[in-house]
Amino acid sequence: MARISAPELLHKKEKGEKIAMITAYDHAMARLADAAGVDMVLVGDSLGMVIQGGSDTLRVRVSDVCYHGRCVAPALERAHLTLDLPFMSYQVSAAQALRSAGRLVQRGMAQSVKLEGGVRSASAIRAIVEAGIPVVGHVGLTPQSVHAMGGFKVQGRDAATAARILDDAVAVEQAGAFCVVLEMVPSELAAEITRKLQIPTIGIGAGASCDGQVLVCNDLLGLDARFKPRFVKRYAELESVITGAMAEYVSDVKGGQFPGTEHGY
Repeated sequence: MARISAPELLHKKEKGEKIAMITAYDHAMARLADAAGVDMVLVGDSLGMVIQGGSDTLRVRVSDVCYHGRCVAPALERAHLTLDLPFMSYQVSAAQALRSAGRLVQRGMAQSVKLEGGVRSASAIRAIVEAGIPVVGHVGLTPQSVHAMGGFKVQGRDAATAARILDDAVAVEQAGAFCVVLEMVPSELAAEITRKLQIPTIGIGAGASCDGQVLVCNDLLGLDARFKPRFVKRYAELESVITGAMAEYVSDVKGGQFPGTEHGY
């Protein structure tokens, strides 16, 4: 079965088909996401928080994303694979952005790359697209700008900021991106952007009017009970299940119940 292509994802908006994206970082989760029928798998720089345990995404390197891309790619039979361009891998110049994107394709096995920013990132997007690499944009809350934004906060609540985000989304489309992530913006603003753009919008904390949605696999599976953002719907509560199973294993080992005779050779 062939992987879903960027043009196929672009055409889903024309056909009125919603796009389901999941962020995953390893082979096991990617295999399960693909089997579940997701359209896109993202190896996000959120791995700096979810996998590496950091408080933000700023220390993630291109080599980190490439490593996790190589873990994920072999698991996918159907889903499109997008990899994030991490902080300071594309902001210096369009030439730097193109080199970094090329590394994600060559060494990370990406089908497309994602980068944050709208108007300020348009030249980078254009250079990458002109080289034949599909691009996913990302506007609204852009985690790589967490310090400038004063934290992980909803963006676009006032008229001026909403207008800027709309301009950013339009700039992403005009630069040649085939879709754009809208993160933590008011639902009405996301709906307006979705109506205005010809490319699909992928929402995370952006309401139901977007052309698709994305969640991190760990969040939707409930692997960390401490993390409870409003935009996440938990489809399972696996932290207690996994902790319980491991505690039972520890008890069996310490009590001499495992391994049993049936587990030996």
